[in-house]
Amino acid sequence: MAKIKITQIKSTIDRPRRQKDTMRSLGIRKMNQTVVKEANPQILGMVAKVQHLVKVENA
Repeated sequence: MAKIKITQIKSTIDRPRRQKDTMRSLGIRKMNQTVVKEANPQILGMVAKVQHLVKVENA
């Protein structure tokens, strides 16, 4: 499977609880933090729900 690099670029302050929980599930806790994940359907679905808060690149 391909890997993707996910970086938080916007704050989760004043965001719905579900979006905050999704960011935590991705392993992102701070601004400008980057995580590398496998590009499976579950991860891609989570990224789609918070795409306005993150930047996604191929790793």
